[in-house]
Amino acid sequence: MISYLMFIAGAIFFVGGTLETLSLAAKPEWFLFIPYHIEPHAGAVLGLSLIISGLCLIVFGLAAGINYSRDRSWYMQELRKANSIEELMMSKRTTVKKQGKKKFREIKNKT
Repeated sequence: MISYLMFIAGAIFFVGGTLETLSLAAKPEWFLFIPYHIEPHAGAVLGLSLIISGLCLIVFGLAAGINYSRDRSWYMQELRKANSIEELMMSKRTTVKKQGKKKFREIKNKT
């Protein structure tokens, strides 16, 4: 859940920073797919900081989601192991009870 929110917040920050930079400059400079404006203007700093923080949140959100998914799969696997051991013990217990009832009936029938 938190990783999803981080990813969504990162996407919103990234889009906001991109729109801020594109609205500020008619022809911004480009680094790969990231626009930036070199002139010393408060909007340029805001746009670039929103883009950078958005990218960081997107990356960390994806990493957290993968980490939580791996932890959850490990936990579910451990639950399956514990459940299978418990079912095995319960099946042994029921067979022992059935055998005990048979022996009790045999002894009872002999007397």
